[in-house]
Amino acid sequence: MHRALPPATVVALRVVVDTNVIVSALLHPARQADCALEAMLRRGDRVLYDARIEREYREVLARPKFKSIEPGRSKALLARLIDHGETVRVVEPYSGELLDPDDRCFVEVALAGEADVLLTGNGRDYPRGLGFEVLDPTALMRLVEG
Repeated sequence: MHRALPPATVVALRVVVDTNVIVSALLHPARQADCALEAMLRRGDRVLYDARIEREYREVLARPKFKSIEPGRSKALLARLIDHGETVRVVEPYSGELLDPDDRCFVEVALAGEADVLLTGNGRDYPRGLGFEVLDPTALMRLVEG
């Protein structure tokens, strides 16, 4: 089943944020991923997550290849996302096919949390027609800027 997105200029969106968007925002301040996250936070959109997603955010950002990201910046962004977020309890595992099995937690939280959007830089990795839109930061910015 597919739900239509609510008008983004009126209603706060419920958004699951893929880790790659957070990494991109931190590596490239003031570019599209960073602007999309800032717009979401300003608008009061709800970031949906569970313990698995929060753990992934922290583990990925702690990888040596991201040591150029100032730890205070990553901690501050994660704190803002979690503070504007909502913990979702996943009731049913998603058994559908995924290109990357590590993405299962994002789909499960989007389904259980009745997300409007799954925000990712890897849209091709996610199935369509599950009741939420799979958007990249540029598409989300177009949506919220109306």
